[in-house]
Amino acid sequence: MLTDILVGIEVASSFGLVLLILLHSGRGGGLSDMFGSSVGSAAAGSTVAERNLDRLTVTVAVVFAFTSVIIGLRWG
Repeated sequence: MLTDILVGIEVASSFGLVLLILLHSGRGGGLSDMFGSSVGSAAAGSTVAERNLDRLTVTVAVVFAFTSVIIGLRWG
């Protein structure tokens, strides 16, 4: 039963990670352009939303990594 819960967390974090990575800005404006900012992100610096998005992405990535390791240890 614990393995099923871990797999559920793994799947949810993988979908969340894909979504969060797609929200990040590439060479264009990304998240800041989505909210109507006309100044480029390189000129304006990091906005609060982008910093929070970075923190959330790192947190979800760490959860994904830990669940991957725990599942590997349980099945190995």
